[in-house]
Amino acid sequence: MKKKAIIVFLLGLFAVLPTEAKRWNAHDVIGIIKKVNRYWQENNPAEVNAFWDNAAYHTGNIEVYKLLKDEDMLNYSRRWAAFNHWMGATEMNPAKWVYQQYGEDQQHVLFGDWQICFQTYVDLYHIDGGGEQKVARAKEVMTFEAYSREHDYWWWADALYMVMPVMTKMYRITGDEQFLEKLYENVLFTDSIMLDKETGLYFRDGKYVYPKHKTASGQKDFWARGDGWVLAGLAKVLQDLPEDSKHYQFFVDKYIRLARAVAALQQKKGYWTRSMMDAQQAPGPETSGTAFFTYGMLWGLNNGLLDVQEFAPVVEKAWNYLAKTALQANGRVGYVQPIGERAIPGQTVDASSEANFGVGAFLLASCEYARYLDKRQVSKKKKRNRNEGFRPGAFVSIGTGVQWSR
Repeated sequence: MKKKAIIVFLLGLFAVLPTEAKRWNAHDVIGIIKKVNRYWQENNPAEVNAFWDNAAYHTGNIEVYKLLKDEDMLNYSRRWAAFNHWMGATEMNPAKWVYQQYGEDQQHVLFGDWQICFQTYVDLYHIDGGGEQKVARAKEVMTFEAYSREHDYWWWADALYMVMPVMTKMYRITGDEQFLEKLYENVLFTDSIMLDKETGLYFRDGKYVYPKHKTASGQKDFWARGDGWVLAGLAKVLQDLPEDSKHYQFFVDKYIRLARAVAALQQKKGYWTRSMMDAQQAPGPETSGTAFFTYGMLWGLNNGLLDVQEFAPVVEKAWNYLAKTALQANGRVGYVQPIGERAIPGQTVDASSEANFGVGAFLLASCEYARYLDKRQVSKKKKRNRNEGFRPGAFVSIGTGVQWSR
């Protein structure tokens, strides 16, 4: 009887012990990328406008192409760009260009929500080996902004993803240092109105700065997608910003501080709540902010700017949320907060909540995670080969199809 009781006890113990987390590999993640992107492209037309939400998806699709070299998926972005004539807002007279307030009309040429499309146009220009018409409007608009006297263009956090990377991409095309100077000048303005110096986090815009605005419980209200835009935007800037640039360390320091502040506010289940510091303001998971954070931190791990011991556990938990909760069986990406600018108490965000920009963020994170896993597996294999006495040069790639060119 004692032996039987012990067996029953052990079986019960094993039943309540946590199972080992799934060990992901690059092949697994690539399968998810294909599933998600095919679902989106098969269910949504490419022929839509070039406003920020559509354009944010295409920044993710371009990353998919860089990873997988899938021409069919890239053609979706080519069709979108051609449909929009490689333009954002279409007003041709610079005297009528505006930006100070939110606007979806064609005169808001200098408004960042109409400029994020230039990221994809420039990327397609490089991928396809030129074609001046692809970047002509981007050059016209961004050169005007770079040489203007104004510096208050980026008055909301989202703009730091929409436009900061456009500035570094324009520098790469033209070699004109003024784009980098204007990038720095504009960010200093943004910092002056909505950077929280205590934490390194960003309020969404000047309306939400503490203590003018608070959560229901009186805390600082940092909106996850807003800070997600910023962290992802900084990662994209650092991809193109020359290391010998006089502002390089400024952006590195800002990026690392923000990454650490973000990591400290992750929930136990891997996601970030919409109000990052006050989970009860709008409880439950949210995918767009979580995915942008995951992408931003993974990029830092892959490029040696973030410490592996400090950040690897964070991105692993975040990926498990993205792959097991946000991702639905049919390829839909759920739990994306609808278009907005803050955490809204009582707003429903569930498995059926999807959006183009949320898919874009998910693809960015997935591609960077595939690179992370592939790089880690290659490193382990090389180490094992050295330990087993393999001769130098005998190592062969694991063959995931992951492309390491940036």
